[in-house]
Amino acid sequence: MLEKVLKYIREQQLLRPGERVAVACSGGADSVTLLRILADLREELGIVLSVAHFHHQIRGAEADTDQEFVRGLAAKLELEFYCGSGNAPQHASQRKISLETAARELRHQWFAELIEQGKADKIATAHTLDDQAETVLMRILRGTGARGLSGIAPAHKTKHLVRALLTTSRHEVEEYLKAKGQCWREDSSNLDLGHTRNRVRHILLPLLERDFNPAIRQTLADLAEVAQAENDYWSNELSALLPRLVHEGKPSRSGRSSSGDAQGVLAMDVSGLRSLPVAIQRQVVHNTALRLGVSLEFKHIQQLTALAEHGKSGAKLALPDGLMANRSTREIQFSRNPQKASENYCYSLPIPGEVTVPEAGITIRASLISHGKQKASGYNGATLLEASLLGSELKVRNWRAGDKFFPVHTQSPKKVKELLQPGRLGHEISSAQRKAWPVIESAGQIVWMRSFPASKDFASSSGDAVLIEEITMTTEAAE
Repeated sequence: MLEKVLKYIREQQLLRPGERVAVACSGGADSVTLLRILADLREELGIVLSVAHFHHQIRGAEADTDQEFVRGLAAKLELEFYCGSGNAPQHASQRKISLETAARELRHQWFAELIEQGKADKIATAHTLDDQAETVLMRILRGTGARGLSGIAPAHKTKHLVRALLTTSRHEVEEYLKAKGQCWREDSSNLDLGHTRNRVRHILLPLLERDFNPAIRQTLADLAEVAQAENDYWSNELSALLPRLVHEGKPSRSGRSSSGDAQGVLAMDVSGLRSLPVAIQRQVVHNTALRLGVSLEFKHIQQLTALAEHGKSGAKLALPDGLMANRSTREIQFSRNPQKASENYCYSLPIPGEVTVPEAGITIRASLISHGKQKASGYNGATLLEASLLGSELKVRNWRAGDKFFPVHTQSPKKVKELLQPGRLGHEISSAQRKAWPVIESAGQIVWMRSFPASKDFASSSGDAVLIEEITMTTEAAE
């Protein structure tokens, strides 16, 4: 197994000599295997190894025991141990997202902090061949294109993640640990069939394996590898093709201009697009929208290719996130709604009380939580604001250039612009979502920011506290 993983690391160029690598270790079989293998390979790879464990506050005493198990394993291997924590159930409730997604967001935010603080250059995660198969199958079930079929990539440059076990099966993992006499922890939540991934893992994949294809896991992993290579190919092709088809600015009599009203406008040559095969047309359209910060669904791409093929001059198409497509004789011009793009917002938020923020599609509520109730209900102090430090009324607004925020568990204030990078948020957001991202200020200082803990200077320590909650609006309300 060591040789297999070493070969994959070198083939994919995942690690370089001298790099500091933190192994994300939950205590489960996969991550313990990754840790033990990299510990054995660290001299040959020339890397400096450490252990990173994140406590999601989901399983109480069981999770506490997991943390101590990983701490002990790190000590046994004489490796530095880093431990982070976050309230995943509360984050899921506030964001109206699944518990799995909430846990991943919090975990990846913490990974980004380790990178920024210089404690690691890369984070090694223990995704296996089985994880790859599950991911591809889930995306097929939900609906995806070729890009989604690529599944889990060997590395994520923006987030500094590397996955050295993607060609290793879960069966191989357990056999390796048994051979070494190494114990591991079992996560009881992995048996909860309320999670989609667990139903795919314990019900759907075994059914497909038994009744349709005994090698279904390898087949799906192979599909991901093929799709990843094709995705890389398209990226290279488009880097050469797009400059010939897509230009900045609106055309003028004296030539194309990208100044004044033309800023933020991309123009696509219709005749050039129509000369291409449909598959390439779709890639061009999708990537053109991405340049303006909008990720289109298949139905939108179909509408745009139809607009290029059959649309008349003057035809318009409204797309997600305020993107507009205007058909001229020779081009389709993409632009953001200039009125929406330039608007800032600011609303008053009483304590207690709530305010609707249509620009962000949420309602924000501020509730007073007594000190006694905090202890009885197990609130995480990192999510609460000290009431005595706040004014009687807060302001909810979108962030502005130059804004800074000092989240709990960080060492210094950060520019909001930096905090909104994918590596910190744990997921991509469009430029429209980024511009409308809400913050809350008190007396001119930001005390709360969506998707982050409370401000370090205003976090609750004693006495009454203020709990900030997000309530996602329905589509009708948001409109």
